[in-house]
Amino acid sequence: MIANQFTLPAVDSNARKLTTGWLLLGLAALVIGGLYTILVVLSRTPFFQEIIPWVDFFRTALVVHVNLTVLVWFLAFAGVFWSYTNSARCLVCGWTALALASLGTLIIVISPFTGESHPLMNNYVPVLQNAVFLTGLGVFGIGFLVLVARSCVTAFGNDNQSSGEASLRFGLFVAVVMSLFALAALLLSYLGIDPGFEGVAYYDRLFWGGGHIIQFSHTQLMLVAWLWLATVSGANLRISPRVILFLFILGLLPVLASPFIYLAFAVSSGNHLFWLLQFMKSGGAIAALPIGLAATLTIVEKWRPGPGFEVERNALLFSILLFGVGGGIGFMISGSTVTVPAHYHGSIVGVTIAFMGISYHLLPQLGFRKVSGRIARWQPGIYGGGQLMHITGLAWSGGYNVARKSTDAERGIEQVAGMGLMGFGGLVSIIGGITFLVLVYRSMRAGASNAGLAG
Repeated sequence: MIANQFTLPAVDSNARKLTTGWLLLGLAALVIGGLYTILVVLSRTPFFQEIIPWVDFFRTALVVHVNLTVLVWFLAFAGVFWSYTNSARCLVCGWTALALASLGTLIIVISPFTGESHPLMNNYVPVLQNAVFLTGLGVFGIGFLVLVARSCVTAFGNDNQSSGEASLRFGLFVAVVMSLFALAALLLSYLGIDPGFEGVAYYDRLFWGGGHIIQFSHTQLMLVAWLWLATVSGANLRISPRVILFLFILGLLPVLASPFIYLAFAVSSGNHLFWLLQFMKSGGAIAALPIGLAATLTIVEKWRPGPGFEVERNALLFSILLFGVGGGIGFMISGSTVTVPAHYHGSIVGVTIAFMGISYHLLPQLGFRKVSGRIARWQPGIYGGGQLMHITGLAWSGGYNVARKSTDAERGIEQVAGMGLMGFGGLVSIIGGITFLVLVYRSMRAGASNAGLAG
């Protein structure tokens, strides 16, 4: 392996099975969350919202959608990465984590049908004030805690530190550390909230610290995916593994500084919320910007990907594009308008497309059939292009002060046009998301016997 080849080798059967389990959990979350996505988009699209006018329905569907397609999908994919790089070490812990996370996800899915939902549209982890939902969220959280604990002692090997493989393994280890800090922040927030807070104010403060910190972990995993996808699709990255190690450490520094915010400001204070937001805005792109630029430059130099790796290259392109646009929109935020979801939709979709690309690449490594063909090559563009229209419509409407987390119909032509573009882009993106799930399903069905899933 030459020094600037950022890839991870094939794994043994134990790691394959556990990795496949986490991938299936993430895919299941996307499938079920996608059903809610259709209703969420339609409930905010002009003309269609007259058919689905119930605010409580919109909010309940949105809560479940966000928890499945962001929280469960992202954290399950962290399980994919961390399990892929391990083998038989702490295998019981690995399966216990997966079982708990799967059970928690199932409880979250059925919770809206068990009684009054009372949805709260708080930041990061919106909740249903429903004992069943909160139980599911807690069980899933315990599963993730077990996953992080296992990965703390198994994610980072003793490879040659000058190799691209070692750089990726170190990047995965940094994501584990970031996740550990996020869990610690959640605990500190729970212990530090003033007793008088309740409802949205309570859950905002509960999830604010951990929610901000876990974004660094998601971004870190995306950067590992960018390097991996760039290498396998034929890009010769002109950045050394030692520089990558340095950038990963640099990206970790804001997370290491986060405990000082808890020491300096009470959890319930405005300063606590403000400074956590500032440290994420200031530190979120420390590693992403140079790595993204390096990957982009190598793609420009060699536009055609390696034969058979067009899907991975397209996923890399649209991931960088969406993450960059989402980050740029963040500087346009002023007030609580739909510019806010335009920002974070761009960022999280950038992460999601990177994970889609890694999913495509890992399927043959897990014993399934390789995804190929014209539809597969188009899928990242359909999904990413739809999301680009979606966030453009949101940002446009935000410029006309359309409020976020609201289904109120806007009468001005500018607002209607912006939200119409948002709705159309969302529907195109749904088609792209469904295409991804169908392609993965067909790959798994064709290769199930090779992966040991058929008995």
